[in-house]
Amino acid sequence: MKRRFATVDVFTDRAFGGNPLAIVLDAEGLDTATMQAIAAEFNYSETTFVLPPADPAHTASVRIFTPKSELPFGGHPNVGTGFWLAREGSVFGTGVGDRLVFEEAAGLVAITPIHDDGALTGADITAPQTLSLTGTIAPDVIAACLGLEPADIATAAHHPCIASVGTPFTIAAVRDSTVLDRIITDPAQFTRLPATAHDLLVYAWDDDPSARGIDLHCRMFAPLDGIAEDPATGSANAALAALIASLRPPADLTLRIAQGDAMGRPSRLRATVDPSGRTTIGGSCVAIAEGHLTID
Repeated sequence: MKRRFATVDVFTDRAFGGNPLAIVLDAEGLDTATMQAIAAEFNYSETTFVLPPADPAHTASVRIFTPKSELPFGGHPNVGTGFWLAREGSVFGTGVGDRLVFEEAAGLVAITPIHDDGALTGADITAPQTLSLTGTIAPDVIAACLGLEPADIATAAHHPCIASVGTPFTIAAVRDSTVLDRIITDPAQFTRLPATAHDLLVYAWDDDPSARGIDLHCRMFAPLDGIAEDPATGSANAALAALIASLRPPADLTLRIAQGDAMGRPSRLRATVDPSGRTTIGGSCVAIAEGHLTID
């Protein structure tokens, strides 16, 4: 049986930037082991599998896999999958309008296609959960993971912590963006992070956001999931935005985030948090390829 797939570059307005995503569009009948094998074959940071929804009021059920494991929720996988399905115009024989809803392990994910002068250019997604914080991590552990000194880890606003809006991440701030450039990861040290949050997002505030149009610079490392570095991590940045908003409630928060520059895959993400704590993350997408898998 041939199964359709597509690839999309997410959080970019040009080909070969952002974070590449593979989407398996005809995933019915595939078991978990086969989905995991397909994700390992693509070897992107994530691959999605589109299935009929349990509730016909929703658009689809979506499962998300890294090369090594399944995720309950992901940012760039949902942005890219929502963009592609909106581009196709229908899913399982039902037309796609101005709002899609995906059923995922972490809950329901709402997607709003983005249009510019009538052309589909990307998507915004709303995280399935509000912020949860489940512990802090010693700065020296973070520093060891990143080849930095403990003094490089900033703790004035918050200590390194585990944050989630659907998928947990360890999140840490560094003193400034020059520290991000000095990172040399030690994968063995990542085993010191909690098993539930051994993916590490590190960020620094931009020193001139009005001039550059960027508020935050981020890098994300997940070597234990087979991802040495991720070009753009929507779920982690959504958790980061929710964390920052929790430190300065109750106003709306909007953040412009840069990631992937150190990898040569510049990515630009936009995160918003409303006073209720609901987080939206989104950006532009570029369709790259489509074809068929020739497996059962």
